[in-house]
Amino acid sequence: MKKTFKLKQENKHPDRVVDSIKYEVRKYIKREKRKTLPEDKDFWFFDCKFAIGNDEHKVIEFADITKSIDEAAKSEADTFYLEILARAEKRPEKEEEETEELESEDEDNLEN
Repeated sequence: MKKTFKLKQENKHPDRVVDSIKYEVRKYIKREKRKTLPEDKDFWFFDCKFAIGNDEHKVIEFADITKSIDEAAKSEADTFYLEILARAEKRPEKEEEETEELESEDEDNLEN
């Protein structure tokens, strides 16, 4: 999703416009998560970019999408740009050697 959203619309309260934008973003995310993953991948990762007005976009965390939308609304900007691209990722495997070392250190500390 690469889209420029308008925050100011005629005959609509700004809070309702923000709510409808958040709903549209959540709907897109749910739709992307429902897609089938490739066999060697575990989860969907979202690359996100955000810009207020005509500023240059910056990379944001997935969890900060709604915070960024709220910031744009508070700054009373006319528009903002939001880019969300889904990509399939594989979770990194935990190294068993490190966990075994930590467990042995914990046991040594308990004995002392």
